[in-house]
Amino acid sequence: MSNDETLRSLMFTLSYVLMKRRRDVTSADAQRRREVQRRVTHRQYFHQKHKRMLMMMIAQTSRPVSDIPVRPTRVWSNIESTDWWERVVMREFQPSDWLEKFRMTKETFFLLCGKLKPRLNRQDTRLRPALPLEKRVAVALWRLASNVEYRTISTLFGVGRSTVCKCVRDVCHAIVLLLRPLYLRTPSEHELEDAARLFATRWGFPHCVGVVGSLHVPIIAPSSNTDNYWNSRGWLSVVTQGAVNGLGQFWDVCAGFPGSTEHSAILQNSTLWARACDGGGFLLRDPPLNLVGCPLGYLMLGDAGYPLKSWLLKSYPESGELTAAQRVFNRKLEQPRGVVDEAFLRLRARWQCLLKRNDCRMDVVPTMILACCVLHNVCEVHGDEFDRRWEEAVRHEESPQPADEVSPSADDPQAEEVRALFCQYFLQQENQRRTLAC
Repeated sequence: MSNDETLRSLMFTLSYVLMKRRRDVTSADAQRRREVQRRVTHRQYFHQKHKRMLMMMIAQTSRPVSDIPVRPTRVWSNIESTDWWERVVMREFQPSDWLEKFRMTKETFFLLCGKLKPRLNRQDTRLRPALPLEKRVAVALWRLASNVEYRTISTLFGVGRSTVCKCVRDVCHAIVLLLRPLYLRTPSEHELEDAARLFATRWGFPHCVGVVGSLHVPIIAPSSNTDNYWNSRGWLSVVTQGAVNGLGQFWDVCAGFPGSTEHSAILQNSTLWARACDGGGFLLRDPPLNLVGCPLGYLMLGDAGYPLKSWLLKSYPESGELTAAQRVFNRKLEQPRGVVDEAFLRLRARWQCLLKRNDCRMDVVPTMILACCVLHNVCEVHGDEFDRRWEEAVRHEESPQPADEVSPSADDPQAEEVRALFCQYFLQQENQRRTLAC
């Protein structure tokens, strides 16, 4: 009997504890829901307050022209409005604003839009009007120039994030398809003559028509073959090879190789190699020019990452065993070879999507790089101003460019004869200069 009473007492106690636990849990859940609701209400209140403040700012900036003071406060930089493009950019942007935000003048911008119209023009539908051509180009240029997030551009231009992504992709493809044949192409025979004359006049390096170099562009980790994209400096990149003339304009670009690819391998897989090594290569000249009494065609300059060829010269490896002629050759080659470094610097300073880590898909990155090179040439050809302040971001980048060096076994023995001719030529020039100075 006592056992039954003990069992009933135990069951009663257990039931009471369970009921109390259930009440406590229910009370905690209710309190938690009330706290969440309070926070949501609090956040909505401040969101509405912020929205009212923005609407007041928009209303203030939408006053008639007669009411605008002589020097209005430029609050448009913080406005998130769907009419930002039509009202602020098209009406209030000054020439310096166009140059800063789009990296080109307003005239060049609309010239660019006109050339891209056959590819980018869209028709209105019954559901909604098409996004204007100029606005689509502006969205893409803003992304290329700043590399800001799609979300930020979406808010700024009043379009969806997916629309921003599509604009960037479509505009880059259109630039490569329509403008590359006009602004980034192999030079003609007459243009080669002008290029050789420029190198000879400005840097005293005859027969040279261009300089080749490579650039590593930072990327995020790709979904496959990630190990191939680690470069020698320990960061993920894709490599771009570019050939420039004496004005720093690209005329051959090969983009999209994984960061671990050697520069010489990229050269050998490029169209530049195929054209130069062909039996009737574009660097040959008929009749050939003479250097120290020897016939010689056109040639290019490169750094230690490229093999020595009869059409591609590089400096001698620095050592204490260099002759006087070889030291003079290295010194004469250094300045013209720096043209490609300056071109890459201006390219990345203008289009900072190549400077900061690019978060686009790997199938878009090569097209984006090519589009930036074409746009660089467009700005250079049309004389758009380059702001030297843009270079600060390049000079203080956290990811220094990797250096590459090819094995001497890859050098062409016959090319050494060509380099020796230039050594002899530059030594004669140096001796003549010293004689005249005395």
